[in-house]
Amino acid sequence: MRNQSRLGIAVASVVAAALALTACGSSGDPDDDGGTAETKPAESVTWMAMLHTPTTPEADGPIQTALEEYTGTKLDFQWVPDASKDEKINAALASDSLADITSITNTSNTSVRQALKSGQFWDVEEYLKDYPNLSKIDEKTIASARVDGHLYGVPIQKPIARYGVLVRQDWLDNLGLEVPHTIEELGEVAVAFTTEDPDGNGQDDTTGFIDRLESFKLGFKTLAGYFGAGNNWEITDDDEVVPTFQTDEFKEAMEWYRGLYEQGAVNSEFVTMQKQNQLDAIAQGKGGIVVTGLFEAKNYMNLALSADPNTPMKWALINDITFDNVPRRILSDTNGGFGGWLAMSTTQVKDEAELKSILAFIDKLLDEEAFALMSNGIEGEHYTIDDGVVTIIDQAKWEQEVQPYNSSRPSDVVTTFKSSAPYVNEGSEKIAENAEFAVIDPTLPLSSATFDQSWSTIQQAANDAYNKYMVGQLDMDGYEDAIDALSSQGLDKIIEEFTAAYAKSK
Repeated sequence: MRNQSRLGIAVASVVAAALALTACGSSGDPDDDGGTAETKPAESVTWMAMLHTPTTPEADGPIQTALEEYTGTKLDFQWVPDASKDEKINAALASDSLADITSITNTSNTSVRQALKSGQFWDVEEYLKDYPNLSKIDEKTIASARVDGHLYGVPIQKPIARYGVLVRQDWLDNLGLEVPHTIEELGEVAVAFTTEDPDGNGQDDTTGFIDRLESFKLGFKTLAGYFGAGNNWEITDDDEVVPTFQTDEFKEAMEWYRGLYEQGAVNSEFVTMQKQNQLDAIAQGKGGIVVTGLFEAKNYMNLALSADPNTPMKWALINDITFDNVPRRILSDTNGGFGGWLAMSTTQVKDEAELKSILAFIDKLLDEEAFALMSNGIEGEHYTIDDGVVTIIDQAKWEQEVQPYNSSRPSDVVTTFKSSAPYVNEGSEKIAENAEFAVIDPTLPLSSATFDQSWSTIQQAANDAYNKYMVGQLDMDGYEDAIDALSSQGLDKIIEEFTAAYAKSK
């Protein structure tokens, strides 16, 4: 028999936690306009889930027990270490030994995409409307999750666009500068941070941007988006699908950024800088501008405080940078809020009735109560609430018993927890605002055999050309020649295949 007191604790905890949440999703009310789910959750479910922690939680531990009681479903987790997920999933696909639910988080895995299209997983799109929570999944996320027009699993929901620009507020104050909101103002601040003395130590030891080797795919890519460049790919006026790195907007952004680099306003070693070195440079006050997730400000503060409890560091979180007459926009860094699929095996889930019962189970996991359990745990055991703020009681206990379930949540955007950590709440608010202005990669639902085979090589060559241009080894003509050379290496074929797939999808 289940521990009824455990369920009572869990329900009490999530009711209290609800007071500390700002709702962003549905509550699972069966009278919601999204429809009703008359099907009861499955009695039992096997689930191949990804593990992002060193150890697996106990099957009879507090969180799994509480989830089973809340949903009415007996759970059998098959935990797969994230580092070996491709190997494990590929093997399961080949042997047809999948679980009822498989968490698929590498959406570009060629074997997975072939399996999706070959009928190994259920197409669930027509059923979502019948469930109060599943029916409210953002259409942008669903569009990103389709493969050749079909939805082979429940999309794992993420914030649609988390990026922005972080600028040292204390440095702005020291120099009498305002928070930048345009590309032109951002460039001026970067130069001022480089040529003046923003930290007031009397030394020439600061720069503007601190970028790293993923600039082409992350930092600079976001800046190019402000200029009007697309998200990896874009669709021209004549419906051709082309890579962003070929476009005029991308190249205009490159010229602007190289101009700052030549003035020392971008760290000179960015093309080789690892992420940890970037974090260290920021914490040490070597630069004052970072293009990154808006949630990172708290991490920078923690690093700086650990080195100097009296650090003067303060950050401005900016999510509304614009350029010229380009409308406000931000490139999605999460595939349009799509983090993968909870895919149901057509072998294990044998009929429509069983599928509907598993969808009913997933729908229950999208309730605020279940989300809170998988995020914070049980009040009094894993966390406390004080003035609406959630605080973890024992970090090690939370990491062992609760954290493994974080990555199995069907959505990261059900609710937002208030925090006592600086910048967390502001970052969450600005990330939510970004959704209205997000630009999503239009090729996510499209297929191209040549892309699957050749894109990584082509993208790396384009990345190399970008790096060489930035550090002055190529001029713009040289960059364009390097990109043109990719045409015969499969790029033209990818463009042709994506364009044909897009025409077919319209």
